[in-house]
Amino acid sequence: MTAPFRFPRFFVTSPSPCPYLPGRQERKVFTELTGPHATELNDALSRIGFRRSQGVAYRPSCAGCTACVSVRVVTAEFRLNATQRKLMKRHADLEVTACRAWATDEQYRLLRRYLAARHPGGGMAGMDEDDYADMIEHSPVNSLIVEYREPSVDGRRGRLVAACLTDRQADGLSMIYSFFVTDDETRTSLGNFIIIDHIMRARDAGLPYVYLGYWVKGSARMEYKTRYRPIEILGPAGWRRLTDTDLAPLVHA
Repeated sequence: MTAPFRFPRFFVTSPSPCPYLPGRQERKVFTELTGPHATELNDALSRIGFRRSQGVAYRPSCAGCTACVSVRVVTAEFRLNATQRKLMKRHADLEVTACRAWATDEQYRLLRRYLAARHPGGGMAGMDEDDYADMIEHSPVNSLIVEYREPSVDGRRGRLVAACLTDRQADGLSMIYSFFVTDDETRTSLGNFIIIDHIMRARDAGLPYVYLGYWVKGSARMEYKTRYRPIEILGPAGWRRLTDTDLAPLVHA
């Protein structure tokens, strides 16, 4: 007899400084993704705004603040704009491979360079090789790592220029973490390229959404997530389309 599904237990973290909005505190609610129903639980929680980190699903639960908003791209209706078309043409030579979620030294070296350039003081700055392997390999759901390489030459694999840890869910792809070269003028805007590639990859697979995590209005670091239209945001009444009104600057009293 199959054991009954057990409702998950949720926990709340202690407040800590918000990494996106100065002067604010962040707090998260989380639960473990374990057991035979981890995949179904992760899918269900994703639809109500949770994100996965290794064996944990979490979402912001900050006192007096709702700035973090879950966003997902509607893949079937997405159309490239002129800037995005130029970007895809610029990197059209890259060889893209969806690999099983297995950490490699090459990926880790790329991650270290990325963190040093983009997030030198961030929470992942001290990540060692074992930490990286845990992030990639210890997934209770259907995960993969998508590699982006320069063209092969004489049978030798080209340079790894980007990678993205991705979860395949029942209704879409969830981009967990991406990293890429930042010091090569011929390989600019790779983060945007990875997102567009995932949108097209999901659409080809018949998956309706690509989950991009949280958009934080007022945070310049998060503005890029609103460039992929149509995009939906999760509010108190459920998912709805992002509008230009949502993007209007914050007005402080």
